[in-house]
Amino acid sequence: MATAEHTVKAFDLDLMELTRMIAEMGGHAEKQIVEAVAALSKRDRRHGERVVSGDAALDLQQREIEQKAIAIIATRQPMAVDLRAIIGVLRIANDLERIGDLAKNIAKRVMVLDGAAMPRQSLRGVDHMTALTLRQLRDVLDSFAEKASKKAIAVWNRDQEIDSVYTSLFRELLVHMMEDPAMIAHGIHLLFCAKNIERMGDHATNIAEAVCYMVEGRSFTERPKADGTSVMTVPFDGGSRDRLCAKEPIT
Repeated sequence: MATAEHTVKAFDLDLMELTRMIAEMGGHAEKQIVEAVAALSKRDRRHGERVVSGDAALDLQQREIEQKAIAIIATRQPMAVDLRAIIGVLRIANDLERIGDLAKNIAKRVMVLDGAAMPRQSLRGVDHMTALTLRQLRDVLDSFAEKASKKAIAVWNRDQEIDSVYTSLFRELLVHMMEDPAMIAHGIHLLFCAKNIERMGDHATNIAEAVCYMVEGRSFTERPKADGTSVMTVPFDGGSRDRLCAKEPIT
């Protein structure tokens, strides 16, 4: 009996350590988002370089969580709810690492822009998207720490807010580029930066799904999407054409 109690206590301590590691990784991912968008706002090349360099630490955290989780599975052989908890942690760590990659992608584009002028209104739209995304990330990490599936579902349902802002920003930037062909190259970079932020919101939604899986053992069959940029009609040479939004490769 004492051995069983010791095993349960040891497993609980392992889970607490994983929770701490996820919280630390989440804080780092949040910082990368803030710094990447700050670099974008100023088109500060050196700032962007620091964000790119900072991604290595996030990758290391993800690997450490993965190694810890695998070791727990091998030694504790968890089942049912306990196994779901470990799998959920692995999924969350992976999404946080991808968020870091997206922040790094923004920083790389800042290095290309290197001080270029940008429409202030569009940059304000990017800032608004970022604020919504950071709120999503903070709330979903809180839901993980508290094992609160209702809070996670609220995050899942709010993803459409980010999609709507992105759709509006996409349309606005297309108009700017058609009115001023000289800004097409820079406008495309800004569009991809906005898309990266929208994708961060999707990863926050993934984390919300992982929390619900951990707590309730259920999965979602549909995603709340309101991104209308896949096929969009915009004015062009006095008429209109369907424009497709190119997908950016993630590095």
